[in-house]
Amino acid sequence: MNKLLSIALLLLVSITSQAQDKKAKDLLDQVTAKIKSYNNISIDFKYSLNNAKENINKESKGNLLLEGNKYVLNFMGVTKIFDGKKSYTIVPEDEEITISSLNDSDEKAITPSKMLTFFNTGYKFTWDILQDVKGRKIQYIKLIPVSAKDQRKEILLGIDSQTKNIYNVIEIGKNGTKTTLTVNSFKTNQPLSKNQFTFVASKYPKYYINKLD
Repeated sequence: MNKLLSIALLLLVSITSQAQDKKAKDLLDQVTAKIKSYNNISIDFKYSLNNAKENINKESKGNLLLEGNKYVLNFMGVTKIFDGKKSYTIVPEDEEITISSLNDSDEKAITPSKMLTFFNTGYKFTWDILQDVKGRKIQYIKLIPVSAKDQRKEILLGIDSQTKNIYNVIEIGKNGTKTTLTVNSFKTNQPLSKNQFTFVASKYPKYYINKLD
């Protein structure tokens, strides 16, 4: 009888797990479809990095304008522009600009162009907790990297249950480091100039330009 009960419980747990995994995939699919429906996306965000063991606690803010795979990212005093072919990293502090071609070699990296859809490949996912954040229902999906070489233990993706937009991304490293990106402002379909993602060298006459290729 005990053996039969154990088998029944295992089957119940397996069925429940599969149902929750399907719920997680359905929600991620809704998020992806929503992101793809926008002509462009503009977000302001807060970024924090914490490691209690190393006594590290840093915070900074940034903003990202995204259209397809093109973007302009302002973060930690650095501006990065990607026009669809080349990347321009502008560092005012050093008066230096680095120009390089697109590099997709690191598939695990959450780059600006993949920031809102990175979860589609390379992860196992499960349904996680629901939190109330200032009246907003934030549903979390836990993502586990498939690759054993990945230095991240898990990622928690917080999704606004009503809008299906991403609220935050929490990465927990195997070394205890925790990084959190929280979206403070999320705007879509903004009027953009034709040259919004074009790098204009004349704006930086005194800058040293470093071409990597």
